[in-house]
This record gives sequence, C-alpha cells and structure tokens, in this order.
Amino acid sequence: MSDSHHLGTAPSLGEVEHISNLSENIGSLFWNENYSDITLLIEGHRIPGHKVILASRSEYFRALLYNGLLETNLTEVELKGTSLPAFKVLLKYIYTGHMTLASLKEEMVLEILGLAHQYNFVELETAISDYLKAILNIRNVCMIYDMASLFNLSSLAEVCCSFVDRNALDIIHHESFLSLSASGLKEMISRDSFCASEVDIFRAVCEWAQQNPDADMEDILSAVRLPLMALPELLNVVRPTGMVSPDTILDAIKARTESRDTDLNYRGFLMPEENVASPKHGAQVLHGELRSALLDGDVHTYDMERGFTRHSIDDNNGQGILVMLGKQCIINHMKILLWDRDMRSYSYFVEVSVDQKDWVRVVDHTQYLCRSWQQLYFKTRVVRYIKIVGTHNTVNRVFHVVSFECMYTNRPFRLEKNLLYPVHNVATVAASAWVIEGVSRSRNALINGDTENYDWDSGYTCHQLGSGAIVVQLAQPFILDSMRILLWDCDARSYSYYIEVSTDQTNWHIVVDKRKEACRGWQLISFPSRPVVFVRIVGTHNTANEVFHCVHFECPAQVPLSSSANSSSSSLTDVAAINLDEMVP
Repeated sequence: MSDSHHLGTAPSLGEVEHISNLSENIGSLFWNENYSDITLLIEGHRIPGHKVILASRSEYFRALLYNGLLETNLTEVELKGTSLPAFKVLLKYIYTGHMTLASLKEEMVLEILGLAHQYNFVELETAISDYLKAILNIRNVCMIYDMASLFNLSSLAEVCCSFVDRNALDIIHHESFLSLSASGLKEMISRDSFCASEVDIFRAVCEWAQQNPDADMEDILSAVRLPLMALPELLNVVRPTGMVSPDTILDAIKARTESRDTDLNYRGFLMPEENVASPKHGAQVLHGELRSALLDGDVHTYDMERGFTRHSIDDNNGQGILVMLGKQCIINHMKILLWDRDMRSYSYFVEVSVDQKDWVRVVDHTQYLCRSWQQLYFKTRVVRYIKIVGTHNTVNRVFHVVSFECMYTNRPFRLEKNLLYPVHNVATVAASAWVIEGVSRSRNALINGDTENYDWDSGYTCHQLGSGAIVVQLAQPFILDSMRILLWDCDARSYSYYIEVSTDQTNWHIVVDKRKEACRGWQLISFPSRPVVFVRIVGTHNTANEVFHCVHFECPAQVPLSSSANSSSSSLTDVAAINLDEMVP
C-alpha cells in the first residue's frame, strides 16, 4: 500500500495529481540556460530567464515582456536599481513558489519586500509583512516602519506603531532610532500615543540631527511639544542647543504658564480595547467609601451591603469617587455599573484630568435619570484622573457604583449634544432597559426581542384603555429619531395610540400621534432627534375590546428586524398591577 494512501492524500479514482513533479520540473529551470529566451542584467551580472514563466508569475514582467514595449523584442533586459542577492532569492521564489524567510538576514528580507512591492507580488508582500510583524523588536522596528510607510503597507505600519507606542522610551535611546527617515521620524514623534517625556524626545531628535545633517530640522522640531517641558528643561536643555529660536522658547513658556492644562497637547499610553482602570495597570481608587469594590471586576456579587463603592451626595465637596490610572492614558469610552437591585435611578457627571488641577466634564447626566449599565463615549482625551460625582438618587442621598472601566475603543460611535446616537436597538434587557409600567405575564416581554412567539394568552404587554400606559426606561439618555413597535395582530383588529418621551418622567413630549388613525401590525415611527430616557406608549382605542396590546418595542428602529435580538428575560417578578386574565385579547 502506498504512503499517500496511508496519509489519506490519495487522489480520487480517475484523478491524477503530480503537482509536486510539476513544481520540481519548473523549479529546475531556475538559473538554468536550458530553453532560456531572456537574459536579465543586474549589477553587471547576466541571469538566464524564461519569458513565459516570468510573465505568468508577475504582472510587471507580463507587461514588460509581452505588452509591446521596447523590451518585448529584446533578448536582454537590464533591471536597474535592483540588488542582485535579493533578486536571486526572489527569482527562486518565482520558479518554485518557496522562500524561507527565517534563514535570511532582516536587511535581506526588507530588500526582498521592496522587490515584491516593485514587481507586484502581492501574496509575497503580505507573507513578508506577516513575518516582519512576528519578529518586531527594538532593534529593527524603525527600519521596518520606514519600509512599511514607503510601500503604504498600512497593516504592517499599524503594528509597528503599536509596538513603538509601547516601547517609546527604549526606542528613542536605541541606535536604530538614528537610522529613521526624516518623514518616519516626524510621523513617529507626532503621535499622541508616542508616550515618552518631551525632554527625552527632544534629546533623541538632537542626536538624530547630528547623524542626518542635511535634514530639515525646523519641520521635524515642529512635532516636539515644547510646552510640555518644565521651565528648567527649556532653559537648560533646549536653549543651549541653538536648534530652537528664542521666540519659540518664549512662546512655549507662555503656553505652559498661561494655558489651562486641558489645552496642552499631552501624550498618553494607548491600549485599544483594554480596560486601563484595573489594578493590573496600576489603577486605584483615591476617594470614595468601600473603595476596593469598584475596580475588582466583579459585576455580579453585590447587594444592599456589599459590592459597591459610594459617596454621600450631600456634604461631599464635589469629591465624588476619584480613580487614578496607573499612568496617563488615551481614552474615549467608559462603562459604569450603577447599583440596580431595585427600581432606583441616579443622576451624575464624570470629569477627567491629567494633574487634578484642570478638569474637563466629559459626561453630564445631571439632568437625566439613569440606571444600571452606562455606556459612555466622548472625545478622545489623555487622562490620568477620573472623578465620578453623583448628584441625585431617587431613593436616598447616596450614590452607589458597582463597577467602573475605561478604555480607548476603535469601534465607531456618533455623538450629538454630547450624547450617544445609537445605531443598534438600546431598548433591550442586555442594554439595561426595562419596562416600568404595563401588564405582562413576564417582565420585559416587550423588549426581549421575540417577535414571533405570541398568541391570545402571552407574548405581549398591555394596559387598560383610559387608565395607565406602557412605559420603557432606557439605561441612560440617548439621542433618538426613530422607533418601531409591533401591535398585537392575531386577528383583524386595529388600534389607535400615541407615544411620548421624557428624560426625567416629569416633562413629556409627544413624538407620534395616531389617535385618529386605525393602526395594526408593525409601526415604524420617525421624529426629529432628541434626548430620550423614558418612552410612554398610550393606547386610545381598540376595535375589539378596551385593552391596548403591544408585542414588541425597539429604538432606534431596526429595519429589517435582526433575528439575533436579545431574548434574555429579567429575574424580577412579573408586572401584574391588575388581573392579567381580564386583559387578554
């Protein structure tokens, strides 16, 4: 029995596969004058080639040898500006489809990358980029970054930038930093996430200038953030070099002394999608009672007495709950879990600072009622300190936070009036919404995502006409401009209704009025965008009886409705203010 049969690689009956033979036969033509019909001249050396093989493997050679150019009729073609050792490795790849990058020096790999780009070997270019990502280190990252930028290899460049950001101080002190191109140097130190002290960056740039005397240093020095330096550094380090004009130094001193710290262009560490408010990154809670609970990552074990951090809403002097990150970080997203074991709601604001002197309010929910998980987004900032201050609790005068996280996210988000404009349905149990008024056999049936399983007895939420309403509370204020509801439609009946919204349960605004219309089934509702926390659906007529029945509610409207909508249900007791059996369709 053959080896191929043992290995499970035998071809199907009647199918012949001799691919390995084909590869070996074509590979044997590499650097072989047999059947050669073209000679490649590189650095004075003559290399035999085969037009059909070169053309079949590369669009560059196809155009060069067969598209009517001068070289089409020549038997010799000179390839200028090409390294012979690197091209020899590439040519072998052309004939065999094989290359062992690990056996080559990094400089050679980069030369081959340049040839792969020049001759349009896209798959090889990608393979080399992936290899270079895997071997990045302090010694080679600058060289690889320059190549990635030169050839517009965005994926490789991003990996290099991420590595540079994590090792900025080590990189500027390494000799390889001096070999960066002028454009690469400026791009690198211009990044907010290139987080080293400004005086160290300046010294590294000065050393680079000594090794590259023909560079335009004025352009490069414009990327150094002089206002971030202390006065002694400007006077004793920058001024003696003569590389910065006295006026520029004075402008930097003025900006440092007169500007608010929030106006300075700080650098910060960038760790995308990583919670930097965690003990493993050195974060700690400086103010607040029961501090240990806030950053422990436990979002399940909490009750009336434990599992939260708190502060008194009165007599707090605006201190709130203060979190200090382990180092200044670039963030644009926070997650806060407000204590939610009953129906209470809170109001609060969040401020951030680099030095605890100047604070910027990035979230202001003081005029809104919020509950449970808060998904907060804001303009990207460099932050070291975060202050969460509760201003209202509908039950007592204490503000309770179970969990806090912050990070930089690459996920797109849209803000209007500093509030999130959501794309996906936020009226779900997973998004911490809930139904606070209405009658149903199961809590939150209206927002559990099930739009198929309803009948005469279950799957809907209702209220008596002329009495009450169906009210949904969202977790936090959102900017909304659409909704969708499904009216119970298991027979031919029709309904009339209106919907109003509020941010505080006191002031309501009607967004749709269908009191004079006969409506049935799906209702798609649009209105001018506005902040919304509470949604009240009020039925005014039913052609069959005196009860209004609604199967599903969502906002913003999801069209077509996703089958993957959240289907989990709450463990809270069912809403049953009156006898449900009296309210069946």
